[in-house]
Amino acid sequence: MQRYGTVAIVGVGLIGGSIGMAIRARGLADRVIGIGRDTDRLDEARGLGAIDEGTTDPEGALDGAEVVVVCTPTDRIAADVCRFAASSHPDVLITDVGSTKRRIVEAVEADDRARGVFVAAHPLAGSERRGAAAARSDLLDGRVCVLTPTDRTPIDRRDRAARFWSSIGGRVVMLDPDAHDSALARTSHLPHVAAAALALSVPAGTIELAAGAYRDGTRVAASDPDLWVAIFRENPEHLIAALDEYRRHLDRFREALTDDDPGELRSLWSRARALRSRFREPGSR
Repeated sequence: MQRYGTVAIVGVGLIGGSIGMAIRARGLADRVIGIGRDTDRLDEARGLGAIDEGTTDPEGALDGAEVVVVCTPTDRIAADVCRFAASSHPDVLITDVGSTKRRIVEAVEADDRARGVFVAAHPLAGSERRGAAAARSDLLDGRVCVLTPTDRTPIDRRDRAARFWSSIGGRVVMLDPDAHDSALARTSHLPHVAAAALALSVPAGTIELAAGAYRDGTRVAASDPDLWVAIFRENPEHLIAALDEYRRHLDRFREALTDDDPGELRSLWSRARALRSRFREPGSR
């Protein structure tokens, strides 16, 4: 397993903190440096064991880093990658954790320097919780990590990125950036919208009557709104298409209820149950 001298993590929250913990738990680097804008949060991350040291000076920290993982909000990633590429060692690998990929990749590939060192990634792991306090060293274990290289991505960087993400527990899958965004609109972004819509549909006065179905159906509606607004705005075309398909299925349930059609209700439910049975919790065998 490859060992690194220095890995820099930009944004040491839930995902960045978990990456740092995984690297340190496996002894994969001499130093893990956290880069952020809030010294208190960096101190917290260091105290939790997510990083060895923290700094608010990106340029100084990036000097000599072999790998830079950008864990900033989705709508800032492309600009951050281009900025960090300009001040990093020429042999650096820069990767990210953004929940959308096409717009990020297009923006980075417009920058000659950044294009040569960047491999876009999305580890499919997370929580409605946020911050380094929610980080875990095993968060990525067995989880799919999607890499979205293009024909302009250097092969050596692609292979290095695959080794890096595999070394911290990820199960690497390669996809086209737009194919990633289309799939994630349905498997992640739509469920977040649906959870929020469900939460909005339940009057506050009836919450005391809610139980497991409400808890499970609305869990991700507790996520950070700024994070999800940015993700939605980065992937509107695919999310709108997913919402249109979701609405068609809701309409079919409504029509079956209006027509008092138990056969159609049972058919819809049975098909949904069969599809749901194919899901396996990430990391499970």
